[in-house]
Amino acid sequence: MTAYHQLLEATVNFLEGERAHGRRHVNVDPAKLSVLFRPLPKRSMANLRAQALACTRCEHLVTSRKQVVFGVGNEAADILFVGEAPGADEDAQGEPFVGAAGQLLTKILKGMGLAREDVYITNILKCRPDTPNQRTGNRAPTADEMTTCSDWLHRQIDFIQPKVIVALGKVAVGGLLEMENVPITKFRGTWKT
Repeated sequence: MTAYHQLLEATVNFLEGERAHGRRHVNVDPAKLSVLFRPLPKRSMANLRAQALACTRCEHLVTSRKQVVFGVGNEAADILFVGEAPGADEDAQGEPFVGAAGQLLTKILKGMGLAREDVYITNILKCRPDTPNQRTGNRAPTADEMTTCSDWLHRQIDFIQPKVIVALGKVAVGGLLEMENVPITKFRGTWKT
């Protein structure tokens, strides 16, 4: 549900509550009402991407990342694939799923009769999780990091409006459903609304 629809639903619920209490008139401040008639700023994935690229919410990730890995693909895709976080290859290239896991995803898509350009691919976290005192390897994002970054993903989902979101792994499922310690064997192959 988009922010607009959430606001609309809250307004309707409020007005229905007022009517249930016998109130027939609601006073509205004209200045607040005039806001409804202002033109909305043009939404674009490019604007959202630019905002995300300038993000500095996670200070420790900002200092260790090479770049923000926002997402790629069809901005009107029916299918959205969501992973956990960029790895070293993704951090270097600025595109999600370009390493070994990305090559496997590309083969899976091809087997489905799709190309990367047909779907949208992103991650819960937009920056590579830092790996202090390690020369190589990756680590899973923390719950706090995913919560801090989830607004970017939610805004991508609002913009794309996919019919299906595919979580790629346990961490992605946990990040999307805002759950810790996801019992992945119970979730694998199931549908959630």
